This record gives sequence, structure tokens and C-alpha cells, in this order.
Amino acid sequence: MSAPKGRWVSSFSFLLLCASSILTRGRARLLQELSPQEYFSTLQAGRASLAYFSRNVSPGAQPFLEQIENSAEALQDYGISVVKVNCPKEDVSGYCGKENALRKAYLFRGNTLIREFPTDALFDVDSIVANVLFALLFNEVKYVETLADLQDIENALKGRSNMVFAYVPATGTAEHRAVMEAAFVYGTVHQFVLTTEATLLKDTSSDEPDVSSARLLFCHCQRATDLAQPCRRTAMGQALTLLNIHRHLKLMGAPLVTEVAEDPEKVSTVHLQLGLPLVFILSQKETYEADRRTAEFVAWQLLGKAGVALLSRDLVDLKVLLRSNVALKTPNEGVPIKYMVLEDTDDVVTLVEEKSKVAQIQEDEEEEEVEEEEKEDNNQDVQDDQVVEAVSRDKKRELPLEQILALTEDTFHSALLETAQTVVLFYASWEAVSLAVLRSYAEVADHLKGTRGVLLSRVNCWDWPGVCTNENVTQFPTIKIYEKGERSVMYNGMWGAEELISFIMLSRVSCPLKLATMDEAEGYLRGEFPSELSSYHHTSLLGVFSTATSEAREAFEEAGNILSGHVTMGMYVEDDALALSHKYAVSPPALLLARSGGQSVEGIALSKQSAQDMVQMIRYELLDVFPEITVQNLPRYLQLRKPFLILFSDGDIGQMESEEMLKLAKGRLQQGFVACWLNLKKTPVGRGILKTYFATMPSLPVLIWVNLHAGGQVFRFPSEQSITESNVLSWLEKLKAGLEIPSSTLSEEDWKPPLPAYDFLQMMETAVPDLPLHTSHSHGDTPARRPPKSPGGDTAVQEEPSQETEAEKVGSPVRDLRGTAPRLATRDKQGKRHSEL
Repeated sequence: MSAPKGRWVSSFSFLLLCASSILTRGRARLLQELSPQEYFSTLQAGRASLAYFSRNVSPGAQPFLEQIENSAEALQDYGISVVKVNCPKEDVSGYCGKENALRKAYLFRGNTLIREFPTDALFDVDSIVANVLFALLFNEVKYVETLADLQDIENALKGRSNMVFAYVPATGTAEHRAVMEAAFVYGTVHQFVLTTEATLLKDTSSDEPDVSSARLLFCHCQRATDLAQPCRRTAMGQALTLLNIHRHLKLMGAPLVTEVAEDPEKVSTVHLQLGLPLVFILSQKETYEADRRTAEFVAWQLLGKAGVALLSRDLVDLKVLLRSNVALKTPNEGVPIKYMVLEDTDDVVTLVEEKSKVAQIQEDEEEEEVEEEEKEDNNQDVQDDQVVEAVSRDKKRELPLEQILALTEDTFHSALLETAQTVVLFYASWEAVSLAVLRSYAEVADHLKGTRGVLLSRVNCWDWPGVCTNENVTQFPTIKIYEKGERSVMYNGMWGAEELISFIMLSRVSCPLKLATMDEAEGYLRGEFPSELSSYHHTSLLGVFSTATSEAREAFEEAGNILSGHVTMGMYVEDDALALSHKYAVSPPALLLARSGGQSVEGIALSKQSAQDMVQMIRYELLDVFPEITVQNLPRYLQLRKPFLILFSDGDIGQMESEEMLKLAKGRLQQGFVACWLNLKKTPVGRGILKTYFATMPSLPVLIWVNLHAGGQVFRFPSEQSITESNVLSWLEKLKAGLEIPSSTLSEEDWKPPLPAYDFLQMMETAVPDLPLHTSHSHGDTPARRPPKSPGGDTAVQEEPSQETEAEKVGSPVRDLRGTAPRLATRDKQGKRHSEL
């Protein structure tokens, strides 16, 4: 670390020393465990405490208790104690007997209840510290929702005090914690204002802000005298952390322009101490007033980026050119001051910003080098996950879950018996992929609203691990379809709404569907029967069997059970089955494959096969001859473990290329490769694939041969040749003979997640081996049989501190903190994102 950077970091040491002096006094065990009587007898007036009432610690509550214990150190820095209150089994009075009390944490000041929090809102140290301080600093930190509210506060502060306005996408995040901790320290100096409203952020910004990122503005209301004019605002350019907020507030508190009457080499200001440059505007007696105005104008432009000083030539003997009008002093020791002649103020601003940009690039490069060095020591706290990023970015969007029934341990089995088909999503309310799938699931519920005989439901495995264990759910999310509580089918396809709807609708029909007449069989091949599936585009499979082919028929029925929900399969076993099969030039047992609503029917003879062999054959026959590769269907073709002959195109491919490639594809059994194409307009990730294959983006269309399963060599078809069947086959012969040089070779590293998936239920079972996975709640804790209004927990409402209640009186429950706490625990460090597939 450079000396200047060391100086501005050391200037923050006062806050860190204050914290460390408290930490050293009680590091042994900061989470106290008391009985209810002991806890209430030790409460002190004016002192805050966070209490969790517990009877038997269930596995579901164990992670929460770990986070509470981890947060005890941070909360003790602010004089807040953390207590686990152990309720005796026979005690049903007070908070030990209060409805849902064992799934909430309570914040007291003295013996007065300030707030109650659902435990799933306190999912990590950041959320605990942020929400607790937010409740305690309710009067010091104003929460606003509209621009009018913000302007009212600004007008009240004009001429008196400055304002710190912060936007965070959601409460309970690391950024929210940083704002609350800064408010705890600086709340008596500046008025802090907080919002989570993206619309308000847009209203206060001149550009189009990124609403997924937190932002902080310093509003200079103390300088404002005209009520008609808004306060000047200076945005903090760095990430919203406590250290950066402290640094920004120090800069905002420094003099706008410093007047210097000494050797500039000896001048030291807060800007230099914090690692920023200092700009000198050279002045003289005759032009002092104009130079002062120029310095102030430049200072406002560079506020937070550099300091500005007015240096008088009359008072300091400068041995520089008389026409020099600006000087720049950098924070780097030993670097001489640079004197310059600049034409206007824009040149000064540009000079500083360009230097700052170069310095930032160098700093980022240094950080990247450090990250690369630490990559080998990476652990499960650093996840390379774009799903986490997407969910975090979209977490302010409220999910419409009214059509999805929330099931519990008490209602699960009875719900399965009430409807012909019950779809159950098993998920964890804090886990990223679960939340992403919940969005798709809500779209499915809206699409299927009013569909008779189908119930969409969900089980939060975080709350009900016993249900999930009994149903053999070991990973999140999992979707199962139950038929009247009997046979269940597990979904293993893509998580998009369209795919889920197709799976649910296809699962409603027996697989295979037994057809009674020739007309039904013919209608089935045309896609007209059963009628409820006529609007869904699918390939129909019809097994035709004579009465003598019972072994093949049984294998076909078992294959249908395995493929239920993924394909439509019919079965015809009547006396005239022979006539039907002969119509398509096959003999029973046979498989008729109808594509595009029966426009083409292909007959395939069935030999004596096992059910698994038949499943593999059906899956293979359902693949397109010359498919367009998409993110959704790529796994099916990768499973073939064959080389890819893939045509990348920027849009639809031409008719000639399509016809020639189709000729190649129809010989795929002999050629042993997958002939396919990829439309970059529909599947933009293809550009990333091409950039991985080649140093520069090739001109399109381009034909590629790549074998991902053997060597990873990438070959490019010569661009000067036209794509015809004969030219491509001749080129492939050269590849086989080793006469072509590969354009690139892919890494042998597996394309898989950087870390193994968690088996959370197993972890919870291991952590508490002597306890059952879920202890049943009392009858009073059982939620009503109706979909809740929000994905988890109680409806969050803001409440004035004047509505506090006495702790030892069990009256009406205090409502929760404003803002929906995110269910996803954000990490302090984020792994790098994949730039290719």
C-alpha cells in the first residue's frame, strides 16, 4: 500500500480502535443464554438487546442461531447485547407462549419492545446489524418513498444542516448495513435519509441510474439559502461501504477552496491525505476576485475527486513561468508539482479526471492480480454464480404468489388427496436458484389459473425440512407432480415457464394413453386427441401391438411411466392393429412417430427391448434431424457425446445452406456427428462461444467442427468454399486424415460448477444428530390454508417508535420493520462471471 493510501486509511483508525477496544473485553462468548426470568430482570433502561426465545432448537433454526451468534460482536460495538432465551417446556406464558414467538427475534430498549423480526429476515450478519440499527435509529434516519417527501426534508434543512441520501435496492444488505453504521456515527452531524424506491432514485438522477446498485448522495443543504432552488448533490463514486462513506463525508466536510500562502510543496490537505490530487489555481492581487470565482467553480466540478486551493503569487515566490496558471500536486510522495498553462476550466477538470481514471485502472489491475493469486484458496464463501446476481438484481420485484398454495407439515398430505393432480415446488426461501424458479412457477400459476383438476403448491424446506426429507428431496429446487397422493413424477427439465407448463399439461394425460378405435389412433397421430393437448405443439408417439406381443407392450408401458410429462405416448392393441401398422409399412410391434401434427408419420419396428433401451431409443428418435441449437436443447445433444458440425449464423440460414446441411444431417447415423446450426440473434451466447474458439470474431455464417468429448479441437470450414454436401464431406475426410490444422484447442477443464452443491438437509441432520429434522408446531402455529401475500414471513410495515409496548405485557403484536428483507444472503465478495457459455 502506498504512503498516501496508508494515510487516508489510517485516518479511519479512530472508528476501528473504538470497535476493537470493545471486542477485546468479551470475545469468549458474546451470545448470552438466559432463562426468561433472568433475561427480564437484567434489562437496563436505555440499553438495547436482541432476544430470541427458544424451546428446543430445531435443525431449521440452527443456521439462524449461528448467524445471531456471529452478529453478537458487531452489535456489541453499538452497545447492543444478544441473548438466547431458553424457554422451559412447561412455560407457555409471556413470549415463550406467544403465537409464532419461536420463529421471531425481538428488539428491546430497556424493558420496552421496539421491533419484532421474522427469523428468515435475519439471514446473515449484515441483515441482522442493518435491521437492528435501522429500528434503533428510526428518528435519526428518515425513510422516504416519494420525491415530494425528499424535497420537504431538503427544504426544512436549507441553511441549517446537510443531508446524506442513500438508496439501497433492499433492506438487510451489506450496503444497508454500511449506511446504518455511518448514521450511528455521523447522525448528529448530518441528516440521513434512506429509500429503497427505484423510482425515487431515477427522479433524483440526471442520468439513467442502475437501480440494482446502491447509491449515496451528499446534499449541500447548509449552503442553500433559496427555498426555490434544490440543494447541490455530490454522488459518491465508490462502492457503498462504511470506509468509503467515511471517506466521502470527510471530503464533503473539507473547505471548498483552501487559500494558500506558503510553499505548495509543504501544503497538506485532507484530499492529499485521502489519496486525491490537489489543484492549485495561481492568483495575483489584481485578479483575485475573478480567480476566486474560478477556483470555486472548479472545486464544485471536482468535489469528491480532487481538492482545490488558491495560491497567491504575491505571497509566495514561485520560480515558474509567469503565464502558468494551474498546478497539480499528486498524493504520491517524491513526485514534483506540475505547473501548466490551461485555456479554460474544462481543461482542468479533464486533466484530473483522466489522471483519476488511469489510477483507477492501475488499482483494478492490482486487485485482479491479487484475486488471481487467491483463486487457489477460494472457498464456499465465493460463488461464481450468475443466477445469484440475477436474483439479487431483481429482488425488489414482488412475486404474485396468490395462486400458489403454501403447504406445511400439517397440510401437505391432505392437500395431495383433494385434487386429481397436485404440483409441488420444494424450495428454500433464501437460495438463489429457488427464487429464480419461484418466478417461473408464478408465471405457470398465472397461465394455468382456472384449470380444473390442477393445484399448484409449494413447500419451503427451510421451514419444513421434515416434509422435504420424507419426500426424498435432497436438492433445491425440486418439482414433483402427485396424482391423488399416489404415484409422483419428478421434473428434471429446464426451469422456464413454458417448459414447466408443458410438463404439467402432458402429465395430466396417461402415458401411454390407451386408444380404443382406429379413429382415435388416427386422431392421436394428427395431434387432435386428447383434446386438452391439441393447443400444445408436440411430437406424438404411438405404439402398435398385436395381442401376441405382450413382452414389448409391457416394456412400452414401463417406458411411458418413465417419460410421463416429457412426451405424449399412445398405445393401440386392438384386432385391427395390423392394418394400422401396415398403412405405415411396419409390422407389430411397431412405433409410429408423428411430427408437425401428423403431416409426416415415420414407422419404426420394435425389437425385443428392455424398458430402458426403449426410453433411450424414443429420446433419440425425438431429436430433430437438423436442429437449431438453443440453451434449452443443448444438453440433449451433448448427451449423444458426438462431435458437432455446427453452422453459426447471424439470423436464419439461407435456403441453399439449409438444404445442403439437411443432406449431411440425414446421414448422421453413418457419419457419427451432430449436424446443427445456431442463430446468434436468438441465442446471443453463441458470440461468446465463437470468441472462445477464435481470437477475433469470424465473419458469418461460419461452419465449425468441434469435438467437445475428445481433444476439444476446433476446425473452421474454409470461408472461400461454398457450403455444399460434397465440399463439407471432402473437408471432413481431410480432418479424419489429419491434413487440417485446428483453429484452436479447448481447455480440458470440465465445464461444471466451481464448487459442489450443498446438501443442506444432510448438513442440518449432521449438525444436530439427536434431534428430529422438524419438531411439530402446536396447533396455534399452523398457518391458514390459503396462499400468503408475500413469499415468506409477515407483511412488513413501518411503525412509529411511539407505538412501543411494554415487554412483559403480551398485547397486540408489534408489526415488522419496513421493507421486505431479501431472502438471499448476499456475499461480500463476488466471483468473476463466465464470459462464455
